[in-house]
Amino acid sequence: MNSESNISQAVQQLYDTYPFPPETLLDEPPPGYNWRWNWPVAYSFCTGQKPKNQAIRILDAGCGTGVGTDYLVHLNPEAHITAIDLSSGALEVAQERCQRSGADRVTFHHLSIYDVGQLEGEFDLINCVGVLHHLPDPIRGIKALASKLAQGGLFHIFVYAELGRWEIQLMQKAIGLLQQNSSLDRPTGETYQEGVKIGRQIFAALPENNRILKREKERWAMENHRDASFADMYVHPQEIDYNIDTLFEFIDASGLEFLGFSNVDYWNVERLLGKQPELMERAKQLSDRQRYRLIELLDPEITHYEFFLTRPPLAIADWSNDEALKAAYPEISPCLHGWPSTQVFDYNYQIVDFSPAEFEFLQACETANSSETAKKTIAEILAKVDLDLDGVRSLQKRQIILLSPAQG
Repeated sequence: MNSESNISQAVQQLYDTYPFPPETLLDEPPPGYNWRWNWPVAYSFCTGQKPKNQAIRILDAGCGTGVGTDYLVHLNPEAHITAIDLSSGALEVAQERCQRSGADRVTFHHLSIYDVGQLEGEFDLINCVGVLHHLPDPIRGIKALASKLAQGGLFHIFVYAELGRWEIQLMQKAIGLLQQNSSLDRPTGETYQEGVKIGRQIFAALPENNRILKREKERWAMENHRDASFADMYVHPQEIDYNIDTLFEFIDASGLEFLGFSNVDYWNVERLLGKQPELMERAKQLSDRQRYRLIELLDPEITHYEFFLTRPPLAIADWSNDEALKAAYPEISPCLHGWPSTQVFDYNYQIVDFSPAEFEFLQACETANSSETAKKTIAEILAKVDLDLDGVRSLQKRQIILLSPAQG
């Protein structure tokens, strides 16, 4: 299989055979949230402030069966969503999913990412999860999508990382060897079904102490009991896995600006080398990219990169100035589970315990946002609450509150 056209046809055939993701269709909005798909929270994460405009245009590029699309519609009630995918079979599921859940602000197109230029206008948020690494030419794909990103918009991307997927790569190659008599150059639905069968037979045959089997049981077995997930992981006809060096070559080719990884805790070198001050000093001398590379080399469990890009200029808030912070308007993040309570799940579904002062401040924020006339600045709230400005900064940094600057 050599030509881009043949690869694209093979990928389309896989997802027509096994529409992905295979999540159950619901007659209600999807549960919970993914903060990366919530425009105000994602924007605040990237810029430190709430966006002024909620009535935005969102592109779900490579929407598959519409799991992310469904969330994008329900988490952004003023936005209009456009969703595209190469697989007509996956698109049919996506349309049914959104129809059943009441996600009615979405338009679907049977379209390759390469051809995204056919869509009108630009988009404030582009979501591309688990897609670009399956293109025969990912750089062409990211450039095509970059051309549709509005100035100051956000581009959310998820691609595979090679270090944490080493066993997957070995299994893919093993299945391919055992399936060599099949028509792998022009695969059919039966080709992929046979690949899934062979893969499951391999796992059933491997001894319990086998590294590939142990990795499957530890990391992937729960989702891979579904054939669609197993096929997507082990019999995919096209996959490119990245490391930090190749990832940033890919990002640089887009012409966009890197804003940061969304899983910030992983990229903190102190969690790995913090016990050795001399090593920490050495690490501080590295560039950001060198430090990222050091982290993944020392902790090679990472299976994917998830990050944001932008087309400058994008205004970044600076809350180090006390007067600017006092004049800002706070509100509670919509991506908290369990509020109101002194213990909630935060935007990453991690447990957070609020101090009495923090809880009182958050209650005041909620009251202040009950109507436009009730809105209060941080200074007005702090006049009645026993929390200092550093406490407010901590809440903002942890994405518990979103801040809107005073209108100047």
